[in-house]
Amino acid sequence: MELTRRELIAAFLGAAVASACKREAPRAPIPGAVVDRAVEVGHKLRGGPLPSAQTVEPVDVLVVGGGIAGLSAAWRLMGAGVKDVRVVELEADVGGTSRSGRNAVTAFPWGAHYLPAPTEDRGPVVRLLREMGAVSGVDAQGLPTFEETLLIQEPDERHFYRGHWYEGLYLRVGATAEDLAELERFDARMNAFAAARDAKGRKAFAVPTSRSSDDAEWTALDSLSMARWLEREGFHSTRLKWLVDYACRDDYGATSEHVSAWAGIWYFAARQDGQGERSEGFLSWPEGNGRLVQQLSSSLPPRAVERDVLVHTVTPSAKGCRVDALDARTGQPRSFQARQVVLACPRFIAAHVVAPWRTERPAWLSAFTYAPWVVANLTLSSPPVSRGFPLAWDNVFQESRSLGYVVATHQRLRQDENGPTVLTWYLPMAGGDVKAEREKSLSASYADWEALVMADLRPAHPGISAQAQRLEVQRWGHAMVRPTPGFIWGPERQAAQESLGPSLHFAHTDLGGLALFEEANWFGVKAAERVLAGLGVASESWL
Repeated sequence: MELTRRELIAAFLGAAVASACKREAPRAPIPGAVVDRAVEVGHKLRGGPLPSAQTVEPVDVLVVGGGIAGLSAAWRLMGAGVKDVRVVELEADVGGTSRSGRNAVTAFPWGAHYLPAPTEDRGPVVRLLREMGAVSGVDAQGLPTFEETLLIQEPDERHFYRGHWYEGLYLRVGATAEDLAELERFDARMNAFAAARDAKGRKAFAVPTSRSSDDAEWTALDSLSMARWLEREGFHSTRLKWLVDYACRDDYGATSEHVSAWAGIWYFAARQDGQGERSEGFLSWPEGNGRLVQQLSSSLPPRAVERDVLVHTVTPSAKGCRVDALDARTGQPRSFQARQVVLACPRFIAAHVVAPWRTERPAWLSAFTYAPWVVANLTLSSPPVSRGFPLAWDNVFQESRSLGYVVATHQRLRQDENGPTVLTWYLPMAGGDVKAEREKSLSASYADWEALVMADLRPAHPGISAQAQRLEVQRWGHAMVRPTPGFIWGPERQAAQESLGPSLHFAHTDLGGLALFEEANWFGVKAAERVLAGLGVASESWL
């Protein structure tokens, strides 16, 4: 049964957005398209046996997957002087959910759009930022400082509620004394978590998660949901619950009911010093984390990265790994013999690709669940009209299931305040049944997505339909791993990190349990350093 327009909006964005939609005069549809193609190519892995090539191409190190983890592994290997490194990627573009696009107006993100400024002057992320000239120096405490042009300019955040925009993420207008008291108490609890250290001096909640304390005092929080923790601790304010729920949807693609309390607290505590300071700020570029993809890619020789390669079988042996693949454009088979392999893809894909796992399914596999997302880039002839607090970098809707949008041209608005811009709109499909959410996102047509995006934006921006020039939509069926209760500190995630024999190593953000740049980068570098050990290359760890 076909849904009415109002039913469609309610199903995706919630009843509040649907009820806010007013009947509008007929308008021409906004030109655009659904631009992703991973589903049609990637689902070939579900079919029968695929052919192997007659000729086998030898390579020292083959990295399968050109997302952040795979590129980070290759970057680390090149940094150690390993020359014969090949990266193969299924898509036409590398970067995974950090990749970006560009049109005549600006570059824009197709996924991750910022990087929290690191709070320590160590680790591979700071090394990468130094290589790209983003680190301006070190302060009196020995902590890195960053180029001002890369830190988000004010205004950075605003919040739309009942016809007006307000400053910040927490809705203070109309807040009761009880609401504000709960917020103050919650902030104090998060500061205490941020300051907590174990007997070894490790932070209770650290970036990346691998640096966090494994003491039971903290890991026990992983056993219950963030929603249950709020209830247990006596937090009842609707506004605070909204803020926490927004945080979970923003970083984890799930509501607080489906996120572990450890992960929920990590969001608020890991990147601050215990005094309420949440690092120096956020680093961002018009293309979002696509700029980090460019930096990682620039460390590799041009011919080291091959796109449109569908790897379907990895067979480890005593002499390395045989890797069988298809050219996704021509359908022709290809095969590689690698001394070492980094398989930098999600666990659910690895289970189809690693030959021994086809006959003996890994016991840990069912613990991994992935949230689908939809990202849309809307090009406008001029910035949208607003009531209340002015246009910010991050623009959030109180009553929508979407996360609102970021402005790709924000960092240069002062130079061109009235010129064309691109809004990047985000919708995490945050329901509990991820399969149903995925099917829902993939079943919607371009016309459906156009109706949904504009229904979300129009109440906050009168006249935006007349400004709209083009809309492009990207569906991410398995965008991010979900840190469900029991997952972060459960045995399954730990088991999934282990190499298979001496030559097959794994890297992906899902191994960290949080779909964040720092996790992908960490596990990419970690896998690369296992490769170095396998090759007999001595190199000081970057971790």
